[in-house]
Amino acid sequence: MSRRTIASAVAAERRELADVLDSLTPEQWDAPSLCTGWRVREVTAHMSLGFRTTLPGFAAELLRARGSLHRMTDRTARRDAAALGTRELAALLRENAGHPWKPPAAGPIGALAHDVVHGLGITVALGHPRRVPEDRLQLLLDAVTPRSLRFFGVEPDRHPAVRGRPGLVHGEGTPVHGKAQDLLLVLFGRRLPPGRPNGGPEGHRVPPTLIA
Repeated sequence: MSRRTIASAVAAERRELADVLDSLTPEQWDAPSLCTGWRVREVTAHMSLGFRTTLPGFAAELLRARGSLHRMTDRTARRDAAALGTRELAALLRENAGHPWKPPAAGPIGALAHDVVHGLGITVALGHPRRVPEDRLQLLLDAVTPRSLRFFGVEPDRHPAVRGRPGLVHGEGTPVHGKAQDLLLVLFGRRLPPGRPNGGPEGHRVPPTLIA
């Protein structure tokens, strides 16, 4: 898949999520997301951090957090969510749809994963009907590796087999079937609502910024 195609998918994802955010009520902005400890507004603030922070600024924030990426992203998300209005947070995604930011040490597919998974962390938690287009989901499902599973706290040798499309299997054990976007969240270590794959108290729970 070409870099241009992935960049186009990233831009479309940001614009579409911005449209969703513009439609939310104040109560929904303050509702919890699938990112443990973060409301919708903290997730959105975190998603825009890369557009608003220079490399020296990022390094300074990381130093202030004593080298902990988790502490840094959690602190900046809470700070920025309190400082920025909801319209401004949504506009940051739309106005930076074509921004080339990507997660540290990740390629272009990392930027798509970042936006899709965090966006689903908002919409799934809210019960919003938005569905991520299948072609974007397939790009991300095809990019999952045993190493990425472990990074997000999912042990391939202990995890049920997660089936996306025919021939795509991750892990061992009793197969788990579900919607592609639900399966993607499972593979990125998210705990889904009850009644969905790996939902409920027994589901996976990971710090929100492991996907930072």
